Amino acid sequence: MTYVSMLPLAAAGHLRGPHIDWVSFLPFLILAGGAVLVLMVGLLGRVARAGLVPLLTVATLVAMIVDAVTRFGHPASIISGALAVDGLAIVLDLIFATAAIACVLLSLRSRAPETAGHGEYHSLLLFSVLGMAVLVSAQDLVTLFIGFELLSIPLYVLCASEYRREGSLESGLKYLVIGSVGSATLVYGLALVYGSTGSTFFGQIAAAIAGHGPHGGLAHGLMGDPMLLTGLGLVIVGFAFKASVAPFHQWTPDVYEGAPTPITAFMATATKAAALGVLLRFFDVAAFAVRDTWAPALATIAAITMIVGNVGALGQSSLKRMLGYSSVAQAGYMLAGVVVATRLGVDATVLYLIVYLMMNVAAFAVIVAAQYVRADGDELSGLSGLGRRSPWLAWPMSIAMLALAGIPGTVGFIGKFQLIHAMVDGSYTWLAIVLVIGSMISLAYYLRVIAAMWMRDEVAAPGPGVATTRAVSPVAAGPGGLAPIAGGSPEADALAASRPFAFPEVTAVAIVFGAACIGFGIFPQPLFDLAAHAGRALGLM
Repeated sequence: MTYVSMLPLAAAGHLRGPHIDWVSFLPFLILAGGAVLVLMVGLLGRVARAGLVPLLTVATLVAMIVDAVTRFGHPASIISGALAVDGLAIVLDLIFATAAIACVLLSLRSRAPETAGHGEYHSLLLFSVLGMAVLVSAQDLVTLFIGFELLSIPLYVLCASEYRREGSLESGLKYLVIGSVGSATLVYGLALVYGSTGSTFFGQIAAAIAGHGPHGGLAHGLMGDPMLLTGLGLVIVGFAFKASVAPFHQWTPDVYEGAPTPITAFMATATKAAALGVLLRFFDVAAFAVRDTWAPALATIAAITMIVGNVGALGQSSLKRMLGYSSVAQAGYMLAGVVVATRLGVDATVLYLIVYLMMNVAAFAVIVAAQYVRADGDELSGLSGLGRRSPWLAWPMSIAMLALAGIPGTVGFIGKFQLIHAMVDGSYTWLAIVLVIGSMISLAYYLRVIAAMWMRDEVAAPGPGVATTRAVSPVAAGPGGLAPIAGGSPEADALAASRPFAFPEVTAVAIVFGAACIGFGIFPQPLFDLAAHAGRALGLM
């Protein structure tokens, strides 16, 4: 009955969906179409799966990068204002695509694509990137949550993609449980914000809070509006889970350690950028009028996160767990840029997200290479003597550690300097002091990695005789697809010394990103330009 009565209205043109600018919607179509195509190609023969699927995945991501570059200076609002393809979204999309390309290259010889299926593995990776792109472009609470879930669900599966390994399954399960709690908390908070302001659009929420909306001003009477206050608190908690912000960070080292290392590298960089990007857009746009209420709370959380992350990393022997705690501390640094709620704060946060990508991808690439030749490649002992046997890997790792510590001459120093500048300019000098103290603490564990590579003798790999692990190349592999690990015999040590060149894509990723940490640390102007382009999108002063 209802359906029939609606037909005349539809015929008369009264029922219309939102207008979609398909040209501006192209980056999302590229990712969605590429993900479906990769999934279908994954059904072909083994040779096609192993070779063509990664190639199509990289081609999709390159097409996304090309489209993003052509849109610089041409912002667009699409689907009735639900998505904004502006400077902030474009720069963050470049980060997502670069991190995903690095993940594909690091996964070429990994167990995960073979175990889970090449098509499924790479398709899920592209769908996760699509979720990130939707999340950071969202101008609406509903769109924001859709992007949040589209980002998260593929990552739950990817973390458990090596399902024959107990650690990977445990990682996926922990991430699923904790991520579900974060999602539920976030959606409850978003519902309360909607109930308080009467709108799901960021602009209308900001107007309602500031006193220009149908519900009157809420900015000066916030304590009298517990619904808005509670909603903002729950939104902070929901985003804190995703961004690995203390005290909601407990899942991070466990998931980082158990997940396949290429996926860990992707999560550590791209997911962090997505979480911080949406925090910038939500709090510096929708909730900007009540910054005097949420900024002190976020500043306190940021300070706790810096200390907890750095102190937690001190006692770690696993490199992935150490970098997990390091990412917690780095989240605290970047959260400080959100707290400032100024144009300089946005610029500094986006700049550090770019810097963070370079530093972490270089470090995780070396860990991937170490795991190919040693059973303890994830342990600090696995890097002992790396400077002698594989200097092409030791140098990128050393540079990455120095950059993460913020040593002058690296991009890490540039990023931290800009964050400190933003904090001091925004009257958060005490938070800048906490950042400096946290960086001083971090020297203890970053320099320990460098000392292990250059100042310690090689430690024999665990296990009797010559241990075995997955082959790194058909040439180096022995019978059954297994390759000897260094530390068992002089012959194994000699083979390990030349091993980096048996997996050139991993070595290339480490060298390229390690060199970028030095190059942009000396000539940072291109990064400043990118960050400024992103900062202009939010219209802050």
